[in-house]
Order: sequence, then C-alpha cells, then structure tokens
Amino acid sequence: MKFGMRKPSLKKRIAARTSIKRQIVHRAGLKMPRGLGWLRSPKKYAYNKIYRRTTFDIFSMLKKLFK
Repeated sequence: MKFGMRKPSLKKRIAARTSIKRQIVHRAGLKMPRGLGWLRSPKKYAYNKIYRRTTFDIFSMLKKLFK
C-alpha cells in the first residue's frame, strides 16, 4: 500500500477517460449507483477506500490552495 503523495500520470488520466470498456459500460446504462461499488467488487472497494485515505494528489492540494 502506498503512503504519501501520488505521482501524476497524464497518460493514465487520459486512458481512463477514453477507454473502450468505459464507453461500452456507460452507453449500455450498466453503471452502478454512487456508493454501491462494494456490491460490484468488494475487494477493489476496500483497497480503494484505504488508498484514498493514505495518499494525496498534488492537483487537489493546488486546488485547495487557490480556492
């Protein structure tokens, strides 16, 4: 598990928004309602919950500074 600042990756950021899998799921209307990720994949949900609490993003820090 990672602790501290996340290293930003422009390539991964673009890939996540333009992936074929994402487009298919969204257009087919198979999205899970917000907050029900634990139903679809409990293991992934638990990992992501801990990861978000133990790391921080440089862009979110900048956003808070210039708010």
